[in-house]
Amino acid sequence: MERTEPSKSIAGWCLAFFKKNTVVCIAALLAIVTSFFVPPDKAYLGYFDLRTLTCLFLTLAVICALKDISFFSIVAQRIVVTTGNLRILALALVYITFIGSMLIANDMALITFLPLGYFALSVTKNEEKMAYIFILQNISANLGGMLTPFGNPQNLFLYSYFGIPTGEFTKIMFPPFLLAIAMLTAACFLIPRTPLVIKDDSGRTLNKKRTTLYLVLFAFSLLIVFRLIPYWVGLLIIPVILFFADKKVFGEIDWGLLATFSLFFVFSGNMARIPAVQNFVSHLLGRSTLLVSIASCQVISNVPSAILLSRFTNNYHALLLGVNIGGTGTLISSLASLITFSHYRNLRPGHTKQYLLLFTLMNVIFLAVMATAAWFFF
Repeated sequence: MERTEPSKSIAGWCLAFFKKNTVVCIAALLAIVTSFFVPPDKAYLGYFDLRTLTCLFLTLAVICALKDISFFSIVAQRIVVTTGNLRILALALVYITFIGSMLIANDMALITFLPLGYFALSVTKNEEKMAYIFILQNISANLGGMLTPFGNPQNLFLYSYFGIPTGEFTKIMFPPFLLAIAMLTAACFLIPRTPLVIKDDSGRTLNKKRTTLYLVLFAFSLLIVFRLIPYWVGLLIIPVILFFADKKVFGEIDWGLLATFSLFFVFSGNMARIPAVQNFVSHLLGRSTLLVSIASCQVISNVPSAILLSRFTNNYHALLLGVNIGGTGTLISSLASLITFSHYRNLRPGHTKQYLLLFTLMNVIFLAVMATAAWFFF
């Protein structure tokens, strides 16, 4: 029997852990490196936005509870089976993901609805359209979440950090939101109207009592996000109810996302205290907060861009537009894009190169149109 050397097994474990938790590892590395320039002190405690972290935790917990009873997939599947052709199916999948991202955040919308897209395309023998529709779902998740403070993680942070009034937030994001709908709809109309027949043979039904309870908790968490109820009240109530109703949700919460936020708070807080960095970033943002935030997303993704750049500007109007529009573009411009790529690679392992080429083309088109519109009109 061949033995595995301890050093190799440890290296393999570390590599597997890094692949599974790439963003968290990078955030931890950045936090550690910057701590050498700004040694830990009492000011570190001021880095963390506890309200954002609490709201994110509560909404993730309730969404996981709804996911446990298959609420989103059952509702979405019942919509999908009513489609009569491939074009309508694409529209249904894109709109479901688009609306879902507004309510349950973009990454959770993709985790929930990408498998639904695979189910519909595979049973109707239309796998060759999977890359195109997956990419549209990915774009719809990134852009659909822009309208609500809880739709994208970066929105939740900026909404809380700057104390943006809800009406003003909606006013800022509504024009690009409408443009995104129009572009996504136009992209779906490029798909032929091939007749389809999709049957729902799952036999799944919703648990009415749990559905009602979790929807009430979801509405309660939204009131907390909109600052109508103090966040600490929700922290006392929602976890306790979920503990007795479905304690499994605490193991299903995306703790990596919460850790990523916390680590990027440390990184951005330290960066803001380094004079050379402060002068350089402030100079760039003084030229164009919109373009700098969009460009930053292409390199370090939209969530860390929002956290970092918020330390150097008060122009939350341009920053909001930039970190939402900037979610399109490169594969790393949004964490949600990595989720879609991972799903597609597992389902169609021999077609990743074609996917990446199509992904880049479609995202560059969306980014160019949205950024141009934001520069001249929004």
